[in-house]
Amino acid sequence: MVSTVLVIGAGAVGAFYGSLLAQTGAEVSVVCRSDYDRVKQQGFVIDSHFLGRWSFAPAQVLKNVADFKGTPDYILLCTKVIPTLDRVALIHPAVSRNTSIVFIQNGVDIEQEMLDAFPNNEVISGLAFICCNRTGPGEILHLAYGRLALGNLPNGVSDKTAQLCKLFNRSGIECGTVDNIIAGRWQKCVWNAPFNPLSVLSGGLPTLDILQTQESFIRSIMQEICDIAAASGHPLPEDIVDINIEHTYAMPPYKTSMLLDYESGQPMETEAILGNALRAAQRLNVAAPHLESVYALMKLRELKLGYLP
Repeated sequence: MVSTVLVIGAGAVGAFYGSLLAQTGAEVSVVCRSDYDRVKQQGFVIDSHFLGRWSFAPAQVLKNVADFKGTPDYILLCTKVIPTLDRVALIHPAVSRNTSIVFIQNGVDIEQEMLDAFPNNEVISGLAFICCNRTGPGEILHLAYGRLALGNLPNGVSDKTAQLCKLFNRSGIECGTVDNIIAGRWQKCVWNAPFNPLSVLSGGLPTLDILQTQESFIRSIMQEICDIAAASGHPLPEDIVDINIEHTYAMPPYKTSMLLDYESGQPMETEAILGNALRAAQRLNVAAPHLESVYALMKLRELKLGYLP
């Protein structure tokens, strides 16, 4: 049976993973606004350093979710998590009784609004460990990694989640299921919390330059995220900081998603990645002075850009 997938937010991450599902035979449609005309006419071109180069012609290319024809088995929500975007309202027109909602997004403490809005649907949290950029309209460059982790909320792994995982693995990308996906979100935040904001605050330095000059500071931020996660009931592996440092030294020079948003004048995921973590620290009385400083500097940078405080 062919799975029907609707990707909402077909930027670098959404287009890349959507194209992989299409290669397995899934019927994949996309909602994309800024690249709509190009994708409608020519589809996507994916250039991967590891998987090769291929084209992806979606079954439907849409500007609005409400225009989707059919009932999706899976909705893949791959937008940025920013205060001005109502994720629930965005996907609601396409959600049917049997639709599983999968969000492949950054941030911590972003689950509850989806669970509250769709109590009768499977809600699957997805984490992408990937270096992937949009280089032009309909053009995606996959630089490194790509592993996915999927898990149901509030916990566990359903049959449909396991099936989606099998599809991704069949496409050539590693995908695993996680019983406690919320802990996985904290684990990903260990890397995101230092490198995303520091790439912006440094004026655009790639990750390797940041790490080579500020490793001690980066380790301090990472450890604070580990402390918050543990206090939240989601202790992370003891070697997680060392592993993240080691992997970052090994990856090619990389512009973070937050830096790309900053350079293009788009809203950044400051609240989802930093603000939510810091608020959790405050609720739990966990000291996080390095995280607090970076968050304050990012809010000043946003103020300079004209974002509302």
